[in-house]
Amino acid sequence: MEKYSFTLRPSEDARKVNTFMFTGIITHTGKVADISRSEIKIRASKSLVRKLDIGASISVNGTCLTVTQKKNDSFTADVTPETRVRTNLRYLKRGELVNLELPTTPNSFLSGHLVQGHIDGTARLEHIIKKGASRILKFSLSPTLAKYVVEKGSIAVDGIALTVVERKRRYFSVGIIPHTWGATAMNTIRIGAMANIEVDIIAKYVEKLMQKRS
Repeated sequence: MEKYSFTLRPSEDARKVNTFMFTGIITHTGKVADISRSEIKIRASKSLVRKLDIGASISVNGTCLTVTQKKNDSFTADVTPETRVRTNLRYLKRGELVNLELPTTPNSFLSGHLVQGHIDGTARLEHIIKKGASRILKFSLSPTLAKYVVEKGSIAVDGIALTVVERKRRYFSVGIIPHTWGATAMNTIRIGAMANIEVDIIAKYVEKLMQKRS
């Protein structure tokens, strides 16, 4: 049998496509400039804001939001009632640091895991244990979400792609390396804080297929 190889070369139009997908590799952080029940304004670097278009998507603490306004060093996004209920955006206050990530494109390098920006729920930070230069963070999680979490599997915490270290019925832990701790808003988290959680989408699809089969 002959073997063929293919190289995908996305067109210029394809590179501009908003795929509504992220990798969990945080590229920027921003500060909450203002927040209400229906929208949030984030102050960020000018280099990031220049890349944003009105109507484009951006991940804020792992939550996929749509840019509605932009200025020199800030942007505004709408927050729906569903987003407020499911995410930790409802707890944010002015001046707080948030994780930001632009959507991936067809020619992006995937170095994290597939993250949709659709938050499944929140988890409460219970402990931070320092292990050498790294840290182990333990979160309590409802059993309805914990069933999708597996040891050494992928999970997104406040938009950060992480690997599960340990998983029990009502909690899980993740390891944070020094680079991630310093480059993201994770270094501002406190015990008792609620973090946005997106479980691995593959687990949910498998569950759905198994339910149909049975």
